[in-house]
This record gives sequence, C-alpha cells and structure tokens, in this order.
Amino acid sequence: MYVKPSVGSHIKRLLALLLVLAASRAAAHPLAPALLELRELGGGRVGVTWKTSRYSAPGVAMAPILPAACRAESAPTATVEADSVTQTWTVLCDPGGLVGARVGVSGLGEARVDALIRVTMADGRLIRAIVRAASPLLTIPVRPQPLDVVRAYVAIGIEHILTGVDHLLFIAGLVLLVGAGMPLLRVLTAFIVGHSITLSLAGLDLLRVPSRPTELLIAVSVFWLAVELAREPAERPAWLRNRPWVMALALGLLHGFGFASALREVGLPQGEAALALCSFNVGIELGQLAFVALLLIAAAALRAVRVTWPRWAQLIPLYTMGSLAAFWCLERAAALIE
Repeated sequence: MYVKPSVGSHIKRLLALLLVLAASRAAAHPLAPALLELRELGGGRVGVTWKTSRYSAPGVAMAPILPAACRAESAPTATVEADSVTQTWTVLCDPGGLVGARVGVSGLGEARVDALIRVTMADGRLIRAIVRAASPLLTIPVRPQPLDVVRAYVAIGIEHILTGVDHLLFIAGLVLLVGAGMPLLRVLTAFIVGHSITLSLAGLDLLRVPSRPTELLIAVSVFWLAVELAREPAERPAWLRNRPWVMALALGLLHGFGFASALREVGLPQGEAALALCSFNVGIELGQLAFVALLLIAAAALRAVRVTWPRWAQLIPLYTMGSLAAFWCLERAAALIE
C-alpha cells in the first residue's frame, strides 16, 4: 500500500543534497574574501594593506589595483598567519587625495572570491565596499550615498547566510523539527528576533564576544539539533516538543554573534553605521526566508513522486548532519588551542 510521504521526509532528501555539498567543503579551508585597505597619511602618502587567504586556488594571482598616479614608496612587508598573508607598504599618490580615484582587485574571477575594500580618508571618513569579478573597481566617492550603503550591505547579508552552511543546516533543522504552517512561522520569528538582538548589540560594539568560541558553539548547536531530530518525536524533551520557539530564540542569540563576526570583518561606514547594520540584517533575513521557501516549494513538488522511503534511509541525512557538525566542533575546538 502506498503511504504518502510527509513534508519532513521530502525535506530530509533535500537536506541530504545540501549535506553532500557541505561535506565537499568540510575538509577544505574556506576561501575568505581578500581585503584591500587604504589609509591616507597626508602629503599624498597612502598606507596600503593587502590581505589574502593562504588557501587560494592554485595558479590564481590576485593583485590590488591602485590609482595610476600612485607609486611605491616602500617595499611590501609580509606577515604570515594561520590562514592568511598580509602585506603592508606605503605609496605616494596625488596630493589632492583619493577622492575620484579608482581602486580595486584583479584576478577575482579566477579566484572565485570577492574582495573587501576599506578606505580611510584624511578627514576621518571611512568608505567600505565589496568588489566582485563582474565589477572589480571602485570609484572613491566624495561621500557614500545612503542607497549605495543599503544595496551593498543587503547583498553582503544575503551572501553571508547563503554561503554559511552551518547556519543553513540549523535553519533546515528547524523546518524538520516543526514542519510547515504556523509552528514554523513562530519558530523562524523567534530565531530572527534572537539573532537580530545580538547582531545589533555586537555590530554596534555594545557587546563583544570572541569569534572562535562563538563559532564552536554554533557547531555544537547544529550537532545538538541533529541528535534531537534523530530521536522519535515522543522521546524529545517536553519543552522542545511544546515550546520549540524558546530554543529557537535562545540559539538565535548565539547565531547572531556569528553574524556579527562576519560583519566586523567588513566594518560599518562612518555616519551610516545604523543603516548599514539594518541593511545587513535585512539581507540575512531575505536569505533565510528564500532558503526556507526553496525547501518548502521543493518538498511540495516532491510529494508528487510516489516513493516510500524506509526509516533508515530517512535517518541518513540526520546522521550526516550530526557527523558534519561533530567535525566542525573538533575543527573549531582545535582552532581555540592553536
């Protein structure tokens, strides 16, 4: 007899695909974006900082693009860290300053990464932007426009959540825990409220938590959720069955610190910090909602496929999720003692 599969069983199949993609990246170090930082020192002198990942793809040569009028005043000094290489030097540019100059990064397409550009002007203004392979150059404006800030930071938020496999697995776990409908809406709202609170506090430097312990605890949260999902619903704690939104709110507070760590790498523009923070958070929410919508739409489409999966096959994605989270726990714990 045919038994109609539940939404949860379809989402488990989709989760299995996500886990395969995640596992393919688990053993490799993530390719972090490059960073080009310029600081006006006065008299036409500009300090340059160029930071790249040590784990760039073989044969890829990224390089900073500086204004044509700038010439090196000192040789680069390199500092090698666990996962990055930072070079610093000084260039002599037009005494009129960097306003109107074009800067950027070459080789982004081959490296398949983006680059952060951070410019500190002589008057204290801070300009931040992201350049990509399709648009590798930035024209330094007199003052960043609010709409430019909104566009840039919404895009950063969307990109961060959609490339954060640990966050995506946790969200998929919430969908598996409560299913669709009003329970899912309550749980997602609680998660959004939780991470919005800590993202705002940490993003504005009102509360600062070290990033490495935070990333470890996020991995622990994914592992714990995988363990609970592998149990029969009746075996889960009563508070988790009856009030899953409480767990989503509490762990949302934790994940918010992780989002804030990513935002800290980019920084907030001077004078537009609140707008940039709000835009980044909107990007996070849009990315999360798009991911959940994709899961639900694809699960609805799969319900038309008349296939019944045995219980052990449905557990494979959950055990894989737990194994991957355990790997992250060990990897991030090791990073704490390096």
